[in-house]
Amino acid sequence: MNTLTIERTDVATSARRNEPQPTTGSFETVDPRIEITAALGERYEEILTPEALAFLAELHDRFAHTRHELLAVRLQTRVDAANGRDPKFLPETSWIREDTSWRVAGSAPGLEDRRVEITGPTDRKMAINALNSGAKVWLADQEDATSPTWANVIEGQLSLFDLLRGGLEYTSPEGKEYRVERPLAETPTIVMRPRGWHLVEKHLKFHDRAGRAMHASGSLVDFGLYFFHNAHALIAAGRGPYFYLPKLESHREAKLWNDIFVYAQQALGIPQGTVRATVLIETIQAAFQMDEILYELRDHCAGLNAGRWDYIFSIVKTFRSRGRRWVLPDRKSITMTVPFMRAYTELLVQTCHKRGAHAIGGMSAFIPNRRDAEVTERALAAVAADKRREAGDGFDGTWVAHPDLIPTARAEFDAVLGDRPNQVDRLRDDVEVTAAQLLDIPSVGGEVTEAGVHDNISIAIRYIESWLRGTGAAAIDNLMEDAATAEISRSQVWQWLNENTVTAEGTRIDQTSIVRIMAAAVAELPRFEGDRFDDAISVFRTVALEPEFPTFLTVGAYARHL
Repeated sequence: MNTLTIERTDVATSARRNEPQPTTGSFETVDPRIEITAALGERYEEILTPEALAFLAELHDRFAHTRHELLAVRLQTRVDAANGRDPKFLPETSWIREDTSWRVAGSAPGLEDRRVEITGPTDRKMAINALNSGAKVWLADQEDATSPTWANVIEGQLSLFDLLRGGLEYTSPEGKEYRVERPLAETPTIVMRPRGWHLVEKHLKFHDRAGRAMHASGSLVDFGLYFFHNAHALIAAGRGPYFYLPKLESHREAKLWNDIFVYAQQALGIPQGTVRATVLIETIQAAFQMDEILYELRDHCAGLNAGRWDYIFSIVKTFRSRGRRWVLPDRKSITMTVPFMRAYTELLVQTCHKRGAHAIGGMSAFIPNRRDAEVTERALAAVAADKRREAGDGFDGTWVAHPDLIPTARAEFDAVLGDRPNQVDRLRDDVEVTAAQLLDIPSVGGEVTEAGVHDNISIAIRYIESWLRGTGAAAIDNLMEDAATAEISRSQVWQWLNENTVTAEGTRIDQTSIVRIMAAAVAELPRFEGDRFDDAISVFRTVALEPEFPTFLTVGAYARHL
């Protein structure tokens, strides 16, 4: 196989030029290790340059094998949990937890004050709205808030590319014009979230040195394209290449990211330690390895985030077949104040501040409705209470999903922080969280109701339908739903069904009752021309009603439908 080899100095020079590179027909003639299997839209060649693809090929050559090994470890961990083995604090890494001397790199330019961060997808309209929002940070989300259609993946990269070169504009089909209202230095700091390790990019195939073809890693594609094209431009703008790392389940997965950062900085001639990463603690496995995750990333780490919705999904997924005492009640009953969620967030704040890292709070699902004052009033009150609790607990910042929520969230953090950029110096020595507290699922209480079953079915189907049409963040019943909340909904239905749960009304949840409740939910769906509800219902049946439990609903849906 004839493979184009680009020296590291060439890669760095190309990235500094920030110029689109010429292409000739098929990219296979440039570097046969990466094969594009989808059509190229307008300006896609500015992102999928020969040099950028060669960089992706190098990332896969060096790191794809380790990724596959770690995904195999995840599978064994799931088997162990199903067989009754609980997650635990690792005895072999106790020295990391007990050593009080080490610290992480901490904040970097533009990340000192993170009191309010806005999250959202990277399409042009949503990107501009986020940049005009007044938040301190924008989580530019290529993961749970983005449906990974080929167009969304590459055009999201184009949005970020144009933003850093002063050319991000958008005109809606109705003729409304959107543009960034402030200089880049005055806009929220960009922290990009690539897809998790479990996801692939099926429109790019990687051919390894043995000639074997495989789908590219979604994580490496998202990170690699963004870093290659924008790292130098970000540094020149006084910020840096910053990332949110999703779905980690172990410190070994964190080490893989750290190794990638080290290589990428070296390849592009960027000083080591320029990258900053914030890790989402959104799995029960990672909750037991927070110190170790920070340690593996310590030269590149800014903090941890309490990814509450995926964390709840992880709890249901991990213990879904462990018996009725592990069954959680209606989704709305699983609040941030139930014991296992309190333990998780208090341990996160304590761990972060002990190591000089920021602790970032999660996202309340409530969103305002500009056409309904009562809904908005309830949403603002709920968000204020949520952010008041986070700021009081010691978090340094929080997430919102809608610009109208920023003043409410900021007011709660301003009341605690004042003029200080953060409260990292607030050590939570009063906190002592045990493994038993993190695993105290049975004490949640609450009920499973027929309304709760109906709502989960309805929300999951409506979200999946939106996702299949290319929208990954959807307002449903005045809540912001993304892939994580849809995962909770479908996994709870699976668990209730397989544990023969009895509702508060006395109905046993079995195939008969599910079919009845689902028929009622489907009858209420807002059908329209071009909808994908039939596909969504099929996906839901597969991920919620079949005996085998798919680890992520998006994996199969992506393979079959996007």
